[in-house]
Amino acid sequence: MSPTWPCPALRVIERGWLSSNNVLCFDEDGATVVDTGYVTDGDQTVRLIDAALEGRPLRRIVNTHLHSDHAGGNAILQARHGCAIWIPLGEHEAVAEWDEDRLSYRATSQLCPRFMHDHIFQPHDTLRLAGEDWTVLPAMGHDHAMVMLWCERLGVLVSADALWQQSFGVIFPELAGVSGFAEQGATLDLIADLDPRWVIPGHGAPFHEVAPSLAAARSRLQWLQEEPRRHTDHALKVLLAFKLLEARHMSLADLTTVVQASHDAMPGVRAHLSDDVAALTASLAAQLVRTGVASWQDGRLVARKG
Repeated sequence: MSPTWPCPALRVIERGWLSSNNVLCFDEDGATVVDTGYVTDGDQTVRLIDAALEGRPLRRIVNTHLHSDHAGGNAILQARHGCAIWIPLGEHEAVAEWDEDRLSYRATSQLCPRFMHDHIFQPHDTLRLAGEDWTVLPAMGHDHAMVMLWCERLGVLVSADALWQQSFGVIFPELAGVSGFAEQGATLDLIADLDPRWVIPGHGAPFHEVAPSLAAARSRLQWLQEEPRRHTDHALKVLLAFKLLEARHMSLADLTTVVQASHDAMPGVRAHLSDDVAALTASLAAQLVRTGVASWQDGRLVARKG
């Protein structure tokens, strides 16, 4: 039997492949939402959050990190509600300049409408959310600017993409040619030390059996570290599948453009995978078909529905 959800002022809106979960935190004077999903899901994001608000004002957006699936709804929600946007230290200059290379949007061929931040927070700061104090914790690995949010009194961890129930997010620093595996391991150690009663992941349902998830994550991390090419191959499939799900169907030329952008921008990709981008794209597409993610129809790769 699952333990009782610890905080009625904390509501998780579970999303899908394209969009991170939205974590709504209700206070006396309104609400904060942690992470806002992807831009193409923007209309749905507005509907879901407005329904949950039930007329209460949305005062603030807090981003765990600025990948497009976590910050893509920032602009539309800010335009609708006039809410402030709080982002972690580390990418505020890139946001101010709207540098899509530093923000990873160009390398991943993903979209994020421009927004301006109002406040910067950093590890070991305390945020007041849902009537509770939450400690900002570093969560390097998936993204070196990413943070988690920890409420010790409730035993609840908002883990972003550092820990999902079955895995964790792509280790993007490794694709950029810098260390990321060791940092991901340190983040998993930190989560183990916290011993949370509940984890709210960036994707998937909240879970309370944390030890098996940590064991699975550590096993997968070791497997990737033993042969980094496995991680690079997986990462490109994830990026390709994400773009395909956004577009619904793509020609081989379109797919090749996406892979070329990542190949050009990411030294870690070039270090581990073929320089023949056309052949690499064909291989990745074939893997997506074999795993049931997509199928070829009339010369175009089509995302599996559902």
